[in-house]
Amino acid sequence: MNIKNISRQFTYDGKAIQFKEGDSVLVAFQRSGIHPTGGGCLCLAGDCPHCIATIDGISYVRTCQVLARKGMLIESHPPDGAPLMSRDDWQEPGVIARNIYCDVVVIGMGKSGQNAASEFAHTDKKIVTLDAQAGQEVVGIYPGPLVVARTEDGMLHVHPREEIIVASGAAEIHPVVPGNHLAGILTARAALKLAAAGVKMNHIVAIGTQPEGLDAERVVGELIRFEGNERVEAIVVINENGIENRIKCDSVSIGLGLYPRDTLVRMGHDMAVRAVGAAAREADIPPCPKAGTVCHCANVTVEDLESVRDLGFYELELLKRGTLAGTGTCQGGICLPYIRSFLADKGEKLQPPFTARPVNRQLTIGEMAAGSYHHTTPRTSLDAEHRQLGARMERFGGWWRPWNYGNILEEYWAVRQAVSLCDVSTLGKMLVSGPDALELLERLYPTKVSTIKPGRSRYALLLDERGYVLDDGMICRDEETRFNLTFTSGGSTFCELWVRDWAEFWGLDVRLLNQTMSLGAINVTGPLSKKLLGRAGLDDPPNFLHHKTVMVAGVECRIFRLSFTGETSFELHHATSDSVSLWRSLLKLGSDLGIKPHGIETLLTLRLEKGHIIVGQDTDFDSTPRRINHNWAVKLEKPEFIGKQSILRTNKIPLNRQLVGFEQDGSPPNEGAVIWKKNEYAGYVTSSGFSHVINKSVMLGWLEFFNNELPKEVIIDGRPAYRVSTPFYDPEGARARI
Repeated sequence: MNIKNISRQFTYDGKAIQFKEGDSVLVAFQRSGIHPTGGGCLCLAGDCPHCIATIDGISYVRTCQVLARKGMLIESHPPDGAPLMSRDDWQEPGVIARNIYCDVVVIGMGKSGQNAASEFAHTDKKIVTLDAQAGQEVVGIYPGPLVVARTEDGMLHVHPREEIIVASGAAEIHPVVPGNHLAGILTARAALKLAAAGVKMNHIVAIGTQPEGLDAERVVGELIRFEGNERVEAIVVINENGIENRIKCDSVSIGLGLYPRDTLVRMGHDMAVRAVGAAAREADIPPCPKAGTVCHCANVTVEDLESVRDLGFYELELLKRGTLAGTGTCQGGICLPYIRSFLADKGEKLQPPFTARPVNRQLTIGEMAAGSYHHTTPRTSLDAEHRQLGARMERFGGWWRPWNYGNILEEYWAVRQAVSLCDVSTLGKMLVSGPDALELLERLYPTKVSTIKPGRSRYALLLDERGYVLDDGMICRDEETRFNLTFTSGGSTFCELWVRDWAEFWGLDVRLLNQTMSLGAINVTGPLSKKLLGRAGLDDPPNFLHHKTVMVAGVECRIFRLSFTGETSFELHHATSDSVSLWRSLLKLGSDLGIKPHGIETLLTLRLEKGHIIVGQDTDFDSTPRRINHNWAVKLEKPEFIGKQSILRTNKIPLNRQLVGFEQDGSPPNEGAVIWKKNEYAGYVTSSGFSHVINKSVMLGWLEFFNNELPKEVIIDGRPAYRVSTPFYDPEGARARI
């Protein structure tokens, strides 16, 4: 073998493939008689899915658009259509994103793109040109506006101030007939490119538009099918008299018309985007396909289109979703003309193309993430303490939190029978003060804030203008014009913005301080919690729903008496710098009381037994207080509060579903499990767990009304379950108030 040829070779599925200077990978494949995906019409223009392969660990690469290089490692796309995941020993290098600001961006530098760019030659406007042939492949247009392009050096994020001009040209229409999956089928342009590159095609026939300069046998008639085993061996056409003619060949040039490459235009349809040249041409709509594969990406046939349309999917957008045609590698670039002609032939009008939303080329995770930054997950001051105690840490509510400490049963019974600690520092905490503090809270909350006395607390919902539940928490009054608010861990950031926005909108004189990060919080809970706090120096703990400032184990704490677990509980809010000292002291003081910390997994079971909701898990986007059985938290006699008018209106409408409790023998079903009333859908489970104290599985779930009544018995996870009142445990709440 010539040493010069050895220097020009890459590896494909373990075999050495030679190439010539200037060859694309696909051209090198064709020289060696290789079709990268086994078959299908090749365009050599980046429009089709038939030349994709995995190159140097990156899947979905169009081999027609990549120059062959020495040492490339190429793997074939699996026949089932799913790419291989990255090799264990391969890591994608970091991808950078460069931002460019300009007045106008021109995409595609063919003749029409050059003409468009020349319009601004004698102006002071800054023009950026992007061209795939120059290694700048535009993958999407997004609001901003933002044009995203992939290059060998990373991603380009181009920000045009005035206009985006798309000069991406037009794609050739591919054939849809039986046998269109065979190798040896080429678009007219592709046949010319291969011939110009010196790729040998023994017996090529041309149907449709005859490529100039291509030595091919011209065939006249309507294409009926391709015949062959793996590679095309003959084509069959029918003439105007209905007579079939079979022509032997090993390659076919197809010239069926052009379809504008308008995916980018459709992505930017509501922005200042203008198509020029062939990208703006009228589409050639082919005849309705009779048989064959329409979408090779999702393996959708004409028969599949027929069956889905027979189900009532008459709109193009619905047909796309019902078949997945147009959702694959080429994003409808090949199948869209035929889907439109198919629907038009069925008595519908020629429907416009579907809206393009995703990237029009597959990207790696690194390319998609380029320019984005991961927001670090915050940790409480006790994070190291949890890990030292063997906690399994998980991200929950936007924070790193202990999921459990290794023995869930011990954690559970420590709360129910002895005393336990839980790190609740993640709770949203806001201080509200000022002359208009009371007025602000009265307008925000559906409860009566004025009746909360200093030193007292009240549970409250936070509603939006539609009367839907946004969040929940506590309102704690310090003085006449000073309040502490708590929110859920996951909702605290939004709630801060919500409170600040309304305070500013109403022009109220208030001071708002977010204390979520500056204050730690430890919940001391269980029947022996008072005894433990007595050892820590607290002889006079507050009564239920009271709060006060005290010293606990030498640490100044604002102590809140409430309960999320159903047992006697005290939340100790304190400076984060004192969290470790307070935590260690409490564990030491309770060592002979059976004290154990508990994690989120145990807490979720404890709160479920009490029927306490978690906003966002047990609530939906349209959950009103009435739907979640929280009417008691809404005081409609108040003059006004956010969401009142919506609640007055929706309260007149009969309920169609409600959040209710269920009990069931045996292990709990998965959260999200469907609820059935005989064979009818009746709802789904939002929270589930096994209650050790009542020895049954308990659940919260959304249940549909049937004839204006809620069923008493349903089927969940194939087993009977029974609707019961909540709380499941200690319904009178006596244990929390002891």
